[in-house]
Amino acid sequence: MRRFTRTLVAAALTATVVAGTAGWASGNSQQPVTGAPVGTTAWRADGLPDPERMTPAQTAAYFGSLSLRRQQELAAAHPSVVGNLDGAPLALRYAANARTAGARFPGRQVLAYDPRGRGQAVLVFGDLAKAAHVAVIVPGSDIDAANLAPLTRKATALREATGGRTAVVAWAGYTTPVGVGVDAATGELAEAGAGRLTRFAEGLAAVGAAEPSLFCHSYGSVVCGLAAHEIAAKDLVVLGSPGMRAENAAALGTTARVWAAKDPTDWIDRVPYVEVAGLGHGADPAAPEFGARRIDAEDARGHDGYFAPGTASLRTFAAIAEGDVR
Repeated sequence: MRRFTRTLVAAALTATVVAGTAGWASGNSQQPVTGAPVGTTAWRADGLPDPERMTPAQTAAYFGSLSLRRQQELAAAHPSVVGNLDGAPLALRYAANARTAGARFPGRQVLAYDPRGRGQAVLVFGDLAKAAHVAVIVPGSDIDAANLAPLTRKATALREATGGRTAVVAWAGYTTPVGVGVDAATGELAEAGAGRLTRFAEGLAAVGAAEPSLFCHSYGSVVCGLAAHEIAAKDLVVLGSPGMRAENAAALGTTARVWAAKDPTDWIDRVPYVEVAGLGHGADPAAPEFGARRIDAEDARGHDGYFAPGTASLRTFAAIAEGDVR
């Protein structure tokens, strides 16, 4: 009876939070952008291999069979496809996305750009092809192609904290929730995002980039939790997490080291760590019983302060990214 009562209480609490009566902002329902890149119909019409039927490794092999001139011809004729093909040569994708994005991201290396919906973009800071260490930051709510500043600040802060030695990827490659409403409390967007993140990581491996460390903020930690069992990563770091849809670190099914940070002023701590009827994301990754390695975040402030310069959390993130912690 007590267990049944706790379940009812948890369900009621979750419903209260999602409805916005516990201090959360309401959000607008989003439809995840998935599928083949824009321009795929014309690409197929030219007799080129179907992007939806090729793995990133097969994509890498296909481009490896082409001359540089032919690669450049394809990027010029089909930039929206080439720019979003995980496994295609990095320099070719940068060039293709420079065409499709225009002046939208001046001076940036754009590894992916999809204008559909609110827009998705993946920016790279550093030399992804040569860096010994790679970090990928997976954001939470409200991040899209038109609102990248909060994510790029994190990416530049992490890169600077590593002394510029780590290539950092700002991965706004999925449809994020808007606000903190039902989308943020359910897993639909995270499931779609997990598939895209997995394919992106496979693409990094296919072009010979270093195995990444993933830094997953807020709802992004739900994405990482769902993708964890399929992604080859050195480390999986979650911060300000509402849960990972797993009971504990072992249930993630990953060989990566799992880390968690939550500062004492983060409002995420008011979220009920339950999963009832599809609402909520389960156990608190920062709780000792979850089994993640705890990261000191005592001097971080608020839900978005983990990458603030000078914080213990950022120093630890940099050490993790560079492989300096055991």
